[in-house]
Amino acid sequence: MAGVSAFEELEVWKKARVLTKNVYELTKKEMFFRDYTLREQIRLASVSIMSNIAEGYERDGNKEFVQFLSIAKGSVGEVRSQLFLAYDLGYLDQNKFKEFYDQTRVISKMLANFIIYLKKSWMKGHKFVKAEEVVELNI
Repeated sequence: MAGVSAFEELEVWKKARVLTKNVYELTKKEMFFRDYTLREQIRLASVSIMSNIAEGYERDGNKEFVQFLSIAKGSVGEVRSQLFLAYDLGYLDQNKFKEFYDQTRVISKMLANFIIYLKKSWMKGHKFVKAEEVVELNI
């Protein structure tokens, strides 16, 4: 994560933000909007993705970050599952479903790779680094 100084710089967070915006736009459509339960569930799950990436990053420890990324990855699966239901109910057409499905697959793969990277990293997070090491690492 060298060179990243805020969660807003993480590509996976940026993609999660776009997905969340797209989910909100999709769920504003009349048929979807009327289905309060599904609408709120898919919105909450999409917000959970970007929120958990951000919260994990701010924890400053790789173990905690991995835990929050895992939660975010689970929320991606939840969004994808709800997209199937929305498609089955006719709330989105096949092209729109594929667009959202592809977005969730990309984010899921990015999160999986990020988790692998963090688990292998020698750096365990800012809160585990001694003050003199922080100066050396320009953190």
